[in-house]
Amino acid sequence: MRGYYTADEVRAAEAELFTRVPEGMPMRRAAFGLADVVARELCERTRGVAGRAVTLLVGSGDNGGDALWAGSFLRRRGVAVRAVLLVPERAHAAGLTALRRAGGRILAVTATAEELRETDPPRHGLLQHVYPGTSVPYRVGQLLGAPDLVVDGIVGISGRGPLRPVAAELVAGVRCPIIAADLPSGVDPDTGAVTGPAVRADVTVTFGARKPVHALAAPHCGRIELVPIGLRLPEANLIALEPRAVGAGWPVPGPSDDKYTQGVTGVCAGSGTYPGAAVLCTGGAVAATSGMVRYAGTGAEQVLAHFPEVIAAETISATGRVQSWVFGPGAGTDSAARDRLAEILATDLPVVVDADGLSLLAAEPGLVTGRTAPTVLTPHAGEFARLTGAEPGPDRVAAVRKLAESWQVTVLLKGRATLIAGPGFPVFVNEAGGSWAATAGSGDVLSGIVGALLARGLHPSWAAAAAARAHSLAANLAAHATTSAGAPISASPLLSHVREAIGTLRELAA
Repeated sequence: MRGYYTADEVRAAEAELFTRVPEGMPMRRAAFGLADVVARELCERTRGVAGRAVTLLVGSGDNGGDALWAGSFLRRRGVAVRAVLLVPERAHAAGLTALRRAGGRILAVTATAEELRETDPPRHGLLQHVYPGTSVPYRVGQLLGAPDLVVDGIVGISGRGPLRPVAAELVAGVRCPIIAADLPSGVDPDTGAVTGPAVRADVTVTFGARKPVHALAAPHCGRIELVPIGLRLPEANLIALEPRAVGAGWPVPGPSDDKYTQGVTGVCAGSGTYPGAAVLCTGGAVAATSGMVRYAGTGAEQVLAHFPEVIAAETISATGRVQSWVFGPGAGTDSAARDRLAEILATDLPVVVDADGLSLLAAEPGLVTGRTAPTVLTPHAGEFARLTGAEPGPDRVAAVRKLAESWQVTVLLKGRATLIAGPGFPVFVNEAGGSWAATAGSGDVLSGIVGALLARGLHPSWAAAAAARAHSLAANLAAHATTSAGAPISASPLLSHVREAIGTLRELAA
């Protein structure tokens, strides 16, 4: 499993590291790794290192120091390096000296955007540098030069809030790939929240540990490269299941298994208004390799037309023995639907509640809050707001953890970065790598997959996290089935790729 560590956890680990190694060594380790990634990117993008140009955007503190030291290493490899200092008086002294000695060019921004706009006449979009000893106004493009790559060293894990105006103007003027040092500036390190101008990096080089931002704001981070610097880290409270681990843990038939020992999943979904929900939810359970799927509801005809192996009944009591239940997609919110949900939740079986079932719980939380058997709720942001009375907000990890602990259930909060929290357990995150699954009905498929894994007796947090991984992979496979660039999909082709996704995960584990 891959762990993600908050800024406080990283700072504590760094403080311990500083007691074991010579002063300055951790920064030089980080900077050497950053320079190595930049050099590799130059080779891949421009087929060379020597003679190429890199511009460093340098803020105050250690993050700027990482960029300056990396620039000195790149300069020794023949790269033309210029550093634009956004806060010259607080630039990292040792890093600045190292870059100067290596022959790098240093420009110092000396006016804020507000000050420049207040001049008469206004110089909107102009920044100044006064190194060495001049006060000539330069346009953003002149400050940046014509680099092949830009390194973002503006702020690190201590930074909060959006980019300040001068930094925002500089970043907006970049016309080449950006490599972020540790994290993209302007993105919150712990929540991934973006509240204003921020760097959108092509690659992020993180030092010592991955931070929550790398999973929660993946579109701003690009590809993640980890540079070890010797940190001793605690157990992570935010973790991701690696695809190989999902494949290794996915249940497959053993030599003595039969259709009952492989898990019997019960599905109560769909209605006369939404028969497709029954098909998609049941199909998710079938594709996730349940030994048997039993369906209860009014959509039996449509379900059996697609999946004749399903055993169908009109009522829950007539369904027969199951080892988990999935309730909600297209099930309605009338009194009859409420009674069906109450009947299912009164059992001692694992239950997944989705869609209309969540609306019923929002109106009557007591149906689930006293339950002791495993229960998984699978809301999107709007359904989460109905359950709790508030949007998840910028700190989605804290919000999903709070609901899980308050209701004593496992919560799967959908999104590009899907979060799974269970009471007393770390939060799982599944970064989908895209938003191909953001389509009507795809959540119905997901709830069916979760139910199938619960029927095999898997821990609800693991079952939900593994299902989210397989579901997102199936969506990506469906999107790229006809074109390498991907194309919009609907839930039906996603469903048809679930088995392929599981097979791919199993192959990774082999």
